[in-house]
Amino acid sequence: MKKNLVLASVIALLILSSCTTKKEEKEEVVKFTTTKAIVMDTISTKEYVSQINSIKNIEIRSQEKGFLQNIYVNEGQFVKAGQVLFRIMPKAYEAEVLKTKSEAKAAEIELQNAKMLADKNIISKSEQALAQAKLEQAKAELALSKLHLSFTEIKAPFSGIIDRIPKKLGSLIDEGELLTSLSDNSQMYAYFNVSEVDYLNYQTHMKDRGNSEVALKMANNELFNSKGKIEVIEGEFDNETGNIAFRATFPNPEKLLRNGETGKVVINFPIKNAIIIPQKATYEIQDQKYVFVVGKDGIARSRNIKIAYELPDIYIVESGLNEGENFILDGIQKVKEDQKVNAEFKDTKKVLQSLKLKAD
Repeated sequence: MKKNLVLASVIALLILSSCTTKKEEKEEVVKFTTTKAIVMDTISTKEYVSQINSIKNIEIRSQEKGFLQNIYVNEGQFVKAGQVLFRIMPKAYEAEVLKTKSEAKAAEIELQNAKMLADKNIISKSEQALAQAKLEQAKAELALSKLHLSFTEIKAPFSGIIDRIPKKLGSLIDEGELLTSLSDNSQMYAYFNVSEVDYLNYQTHMKDRGNSEVALKMANNELFNSKGKIEVIEGEFDNETGNIAFRATFPNPEKLLRNGETGKVVINFPIKNAIIIPQKATYEIQDQKYVFVVGKDGIARSRNIKIAYELPDIYIVESGLNEGENFILDGIQKVKEDQKVNAEFKDTKKVLQSLKLKAD
């Protein structure tokens, strides 16, 4: 009997202790770092996949048929305007020039004789005119033969870099056959497509930006060392994609960029009066972003927010959060809905500065 009484007392003590502990846990207020949403002007950076082309890029083709007698340049070589690149065997064309030159000389002599005879009224003036026409025809044929001969010597139309040379010495070249390509890489064009929304933002905020300079991120994710400038926007949108094409021009003094490269054009869009919050203060459920807003009563309540732009380490909020509202910054994984929290406020500007340093 005494043993049962002792056992009952122990059980009652344990139950009382358990209830007290649970009550204390329930009443415990957890400490969390909070900050508030602020409004400030910032910049949104967007990247667009681009195709890079030389400011001039042409195919060098043969204008005459014949054997490739000389190759004066090498693949990848820089050449100057007017420099001789190739020579097609010119012997037949040289012979044609000699032939037409002699025919022109004969026609000239014939005209002189006809003029002398016409002055003596031995032949009519019409026969003299016929001799004159024959001379003009001979001169035209001579000029044409010289032109064909000049086509056997292929020169660079502008300064640039020689591409691959598919034909070798002695190859039989047809008229119009590709000999190589030539690229002027002193400046480069970067073509990229922009959505209708970004196009309107760009045109609307051009005055805010002050210029149309853009950056270029190369294929190795490094920024090209020269800024470019948007110079051309196409006249209409593509009905299928809803995009419009832009063209930016980049100086290329070190000839680092080559025709056919790819990269990303980086454009900065100024944003006025943006509500900014750190990314780490949010959590996601089914592609929806949420924050825990702490009211004046110290209760944390989840709030669905809509994101307008995503920048390194921060979000720009489109709706769902107002300026000055406090939200939990750290430890959101431990917060429960309608939980009483002990808020330790941290200045928002200091929070953003630390994030910026971290992003750098």
